[in-house]
Amino acid sequence: MKASITLCALAALQHVSTTPLSKRQDFSSIQYPPGTGAKEGANLHEYPAGTGVLHEYPPGTGQNPPVCPDTGNPVFQFTSIFHVLATPDQVVNGTTNPVFTGGLPGAQATYDFGINVDLDLICYNIKLTGFRGEYQSPARTATHVHEGAKGRNGPPRMAFPNPMGNGDVRVSVGCLQGPFTTGLVVNGQDTGTGFRVQQIQDNPSGFFADVHSSLAVPGAARGQFPG
Repeated sequence: MKASITLCALAALQHVSTTPLSKRQDFSSIQYPPGTGAKEGANLHEYPAGTGVLHEYPPGTGQNPPVCPDTGNPVFQFTSIFHVLATPDQVVNGTTNPVFTGGLPGAQATYDFGINVDLDLICYNIKLTGFRGEYQSPARTATHVHEGAKGRNGPPRMAFPNPMGNGDVRVSVGCLQGPFTTGLVVNGQDTGTGFRVQQIQDNPSGFFADVHSSLAVPGAARGQFPG
C-alpha cells in the first residue's frame, strides 16, 4: 500500500530500577528537621484567597485537532506501509522443491512496516505470540524479511531485533536504515548487501517476514507481504 503517513510514536519506554535491594536507601527511619514553632494543627502552607472569578476560555471549534500534526520532517514520512500476518501454515523448507512444514503450532506474529524509500528507512512494530523454544538462526537475529515469493524460500535481506517481553506476548519496535546487513554470509557476501527498501515497495509480494525457533528452525511463523 502506498501512502504518505506521519509516524507519531514508536514505543513508550519503561524505566525499571536496576539498583540491588541491598544497596537501596533504607526509608524505615527518616529524620525530619524541627518544626517552625507554628501551633499544632495549623496549616503549613498559606495560599492567597481566591478572587471569585473563574478563568474564561474561548469557545471550542467543535472539531477534534489532528492527533499527530504533520511536522513536514521527511524522517517521519512513509512512502509505503504494510501489515503482514505470519502464521505457521505458511512456513516452507527447501529451495528446489520446498515443502510446507507446519511451522510452530500456536505461534503467530504481526508485522507493521513503514517504509521511506528516499531515506532507505524501514520502521517496524512486531508483535509475537505463542512462541516457544529459543530464537535460532544462522543470521544475526531470528526475525527477518526474506526475498521470496509465496510458497518459496529466499535469503534474508533484513534482520530485526528479536521480539522481547514477559509472558506470551513479545514485541520489537524501532527503525533500520540502509545499508543493511543480516550477519548471514553466502558466497562471501552478506545477504543484505546492496538491498534497498525500494525493492519491497516495487514488488511487495516478492517478500515475506518470518521468525525462527529452535523447535522449528525453518520458521515458527511466516507471512507474505500483501501485493
